[in-house]
Amino acid sequence: MSKHDKKLDQAARAAWMYYIAGETQHDIADKLGVSRQVAQRLVALAAEQGLVSVTIAHPVADCMTLARQLRERFELRECQVVPSSGVESSGLQQMIAVAGAEIMAQTLKLDTPQIVAVGSGRTLRATIEELPAFDRPQHSCVSLIGAIASDGSCTRYDVPLWMAEKTQGRYFILPAPLYADSAADRDLWCNHRIYRTVTEKAAQADVMFVGIGQVAPGCPLNADGFISDAQVSRLESQRVAAEMLGHFIGEDGQRVASELDERLTSVRLTAHTTRRVIGFAGGRDKHRAIVAALKGRWVSGLITDEESARFALASA
Repeated sequence: MSKHDKKLDQAARAAWMYYIAGETQHDIADKLGVSRQVAQRLVALAAEQGLVSVTIAHPVADCMTLARQLRERFELRECQVVPSSGVESSGLQQMIAVAGAEIMAQTLKLDTPQIVAVGSGRTLRATIEELPAFDRPQHSCVSLIGAIASDGSCTRYDVPLWMAEKTQGRYFILPAPLYADSAADRDLWCNHRIYRTVTEKAAQADVMFVGIGQVAPGCPLNADGFISDAQVSRLESQRVAAEMLGHFIGEDGQRVASELDERLTSVRLTAHTTRRVIGFAGGRDKHRAIVAALKGRWVSGLITDEESARFALASA
């Protein structure tokens, strides 16, 4: 890499931190190991060189290399890695959201009708919030997961509705709780005509956007009331590392059977997928979950951060 390219690379890294993660120039200086004046000049250089628009136009070289290595190692069709060294979790989620919105926009900009199947979660919602509005009423957004908790409340992360509002397209909600009260209750939900219509539409989706969740005390499924503390403990004892649409995945990438399976109503996922399934996840608490999803080939695309990428490559 030439001296000029290295300077642009560092400027792009500083721009990510300043414009996306909301870091101060003092914080950037500390994390890049430069003076505050140099950090200020790097941010200014990024603007002068046209690297900064809605997104960062010059990719960070290390992140490009990591993305290529992840694609090769885990047979991914697409992968994007954002800088993360020294970035706090809130800023990191924002950076992943911005990068993920670029990937989503590639599908949503199309004129031909698209069926977009969407999971749930904080990262996916943050990503959709970064999307511009599209006048694409021909697209359909389909929910992959029920958003009703056991107490009848709805999660705040019903993200397919948010995407439908962005595109002005139709929204197909999965009419069921994530976990039914019993196996018999699940059968009632899943045999309803509307449920079958929605899941059939999800099976025809051109792309699926899903979050990759961790399983630990206080994880979103636990915090939002879908699974109890005792169930979290039992899942941890089974060495569950990841959760996708309520399906549990072990450290080895294999599906883990649990007491919740007979009550699960979400759309079925398959390992070694041949479909376009793009996962969104990043941060230290998601490291094991990301590795599990990659090992089992549960996703064919990934939006993540450089520390998570390094961890995955080292763990493979």
